[in-house]
Amino acid sequence: MDIYTVTRLNQEVRSLLEANFPTIWVEGEISNLARPRSGHVYFSLKDEGCQVRCAMFRMHNRQLGFTLEDGAKVLARARAGLYPQRGDFQLIVEYLEEVGEGALRQAFEVLKKQLAAQGLFASSCKKPLPAIPKQIGIITSPSGAAIRDILAVLKRRFPGVPVLLYPASVQGHEAIPDITHMLDLASRRQECDVLILARGGGSLEDLWAFNEQAVAHAIYRCEIPIVSAIGHEIDFTIADFVADQRAPTPSAAAELVVPDQQEWQRRIALLSHQILSLTRRRIEQRHQKVLWLEKRLVHPRRRLSDDSQRIDDLTHRLTQHMRSFSSPQRNRLAELTARLYRHEPSAKIQRHGAYRQQLVQRLIFSIKQNLGMHTAHITSVQRAMEAMNPQRTLERGYAIVTKSSGDKSSGNKIVRDAQSMLEGERILTRLAKGTLLSTILQIEAKEQGNTDV
Repeated sequence: MDIYTVTRLNQEVRSLLEANFPTIWVEGEISNLARPRSGHVYFSLKDEGCQVRCAMFRMHNRQLGFTLEDGAKVLARARAGLYPQRGDFQLIVEYLEEVGEGALRQAFEVLKKQLAAQGLFASSCKKPLPAIPKQIGIITSPSGAAIRDILAVLKRRFPGVPVLLYPASVQGHEAIPDITHMLDLASRRQECDVLILARGGGSLEDLWAFNEQAVAHAIYRCEIPIVSAIGHEIDFTIADFVADQRAPTPSAAAELVVPDQQEWQRRIALLSHQILSLTRRRIEQRHQKVLWLEKRLVHPRRRLSDDSQRIDDLTHRLTQHMRSFSSPQRNRLAELTARLYRHEPSAKIQRHGAYRQQLVQRLIFSIKQNLGMHTAHITSVQRAMEAMNPQRTLERGYAIVTKSSGDKSSGNKIVRDAQSMLEGERILTRLAKGTLLSTILQIEAKEQGNTDV
């Protein structure tokens, strides 16, 4: 006989379980929850008829996004095993999520990829926040904790900025139309410089209104910068990716949209002190320069006396020079005057005047001749253009048919072949006077004597 020891039996059963059961998903309700000092978590999963022991080691339970408690319904990813020391069948849990969150997270990822492909998350579309807003708009529930936290931070940091509340439900099915309506209303009224879209913490189901496509598009088309403050720091929603900035909490959003008044006051005081010191230093420099210039300054009376004496001296010297220079120059001027009379230019000027008049008449004749030639050419071109004018063709009873695209910004395509159109399509018919918009009821195409309808 092959006699098993208890240890051997438990080891082989454990090996069989681990070899024949891959990683499985188990849904149940948590009971008998225990948290020893080792950091591991032990509990049971049960349903209406049975229960199974579970162990979740410290390295895995650190990644939980919710708080474990008795009675919570969860979905567990686990490996089947046996605890050989007691012979207990158990599940080694690697991952836990609340029931219902799996489908929501999958839908979240699908929508996230879809909106990213549409460009709703592009950084080039993000609008900057104003340095000091003239008025702040808050879209949230008027009875929630988020509005109280935001108002408290705004009062502490910068109480002088007015706040406008756009009340909206932030949970449930009615939250989606409420939020989109308030976003469109704020964008249309342009009453605020910045908007805070806020909600307190909650489960994934509680925050799901901010993961809807309608809310994401409302945020994207809003013309006012938006700061999203949804849930806690670990919570991420689609609204956070579309908004111009994300804040981890509503209080942090309030800190983003307004500066710290005390910090600004300290900075203003520092700048005032620097300006005052610089002004004093400049005044002292200018004072020193004035003192230096005063030492160099000559009294105007003395300066005028010196200049008057110099003028008298120069006047005397000029008079003597002119007297010594004027006599020879006067003789020279008389000689040149006599020579000028001998070379009187009147006859030469008269000849040149007659020649100039002749040239003017020739120029006028040439200009008139060229104008006549160009006028005849222009008249011929105008007649040719008038003959090619499409309006004249339309006045003879013809029409231009174009395919109506319905878009005024894009051009209409001219229809040359009836077979290129479909019944029910709309066409524009341009006549000599006016245009007709028509719908095709029947198409008749003639080709080589055969008629196809």
